[in-house]
Amino acid sequence: MVMAAAPSSFARTRTRTPSPLATPLSLQHPLLMAERAALDVVRGVSRLMELSAPVQALFSRRDIQILKNVPYLGTGERAHVLDVVRPRHADHRAGLPVVMYVHGGGFETCSKETHWTMASEFARAGYVVFNINYRLAPEHPFPAGLEDVCSAYLWVLDNAERFGGDKQRVVLAGESAGGNLVTSLALAACSERPEPWARAVFRRRHVPMAVIAACGFFEVSNASRFRELAQQSWFVTKQAIEQIARSYLPKPAHYEGEHDLANPLRLLESSEEFTRSLPPFLVTCGTDDPLLHDSERLERALRARGVTLRAHYYPGEIHAFHAMWWRASSKALWEDTRRFLAARIYERARDAAMADALTGSLCVLDEALASSAA
Repeated sequence: MVMAAAPSSFARTRTRTPSPLATPLSLQHPLLMAERAALDVVRGVSRLMELSAPVQALFSRRDIQILKNVPYLGTGERAHVLDVVRPRHADHRAGLPVVMYVHGGGFETCSKETHWTMASEFARAGYVVFNINYRLAPEHPFPAGLEDVCSAYLWVLDNAERFGGDKQRVVLAGESAGGNLVTSLALAACSERPEPWARAVFRRRHVPMAVIAACGFFEVSNASRFRELAQQSWFVTKQAIEQIARSYLPKPAHYEGEHDLANPLRLLESSEEFTRSLPPFLVTCGTDDPLLHDSERLERALRARGVTLRAHYYPGEIHAFHAMWWRASSKALWEDTRRFLAARIYERARDAAMADALTGSLCVLDEALASSAA
């Protein structure tokens, strides 16, 4: 197959890797039929949870408040709304740090409703949380979901202060597919690219304060590697991962680099240079998670680039175990997350104080020079 030439502004010298999904299971294979049925069930549960506003209101009467279905794009679609979750007594003057949360679900399922407990954990820790929806595969394959995430990020920067957030302290957080999406969003903020939606993020000149990438699926194009890597995983899980990849990336790339932001791990492992420094990362994963190897590779790639990084692996834990907030290991992960973010907030405050002190010193020096000249 002859690849079409990339746009001149997007020249690449790397060699394209042939698709590893060239020999998928038959679509009528019982395992894939079962997996599709399971996804349909999850989607049904996700839709039912949209009716869970009374339950969420019950929790919000305690220590958080939830503002539901705020549109971040004017399409009128349910995929383009978000919830604002914040401490109960916060108002528009609070100036709290911000988390933009991007849910997982294999790029195909789930929503802000299925992940409202994740947003609530951050809100209880003192953050204004923007918990977003985005378009899902297979109806909306790559790059639709990431394009929406980029649009939501720009909206958060424009509107955080209206809801009591500090746009200078925005954290990106997500798990599984959401971990992929927030990592790709951070890369778009640090390197100018040809995609209009990525370029818009870069030109905003606003790198997030930190990225929390939990149990992420960071290289979608090479999903067949889990046949060998995820020995601890059930066979159906490995096939499900490949099916997710086929839904998110149903077609081969038309030019070199077109799928870079579907595979942020591959981009970080390459020789690609970034215009801006990457933000600090927190990488977390359970050791029995079939996606563990992706987190380990992400850690190595970020360390090789000198990125500020904390990585935590939790023995014997499964995929997205931190959603089970009542378990000891989940509590440990959330505590590690709070400590990581507290350190980032301290560093940001320290740097701001140093900048203010330097500015003040320069003003005093300027005044002294002006006086001596007079």
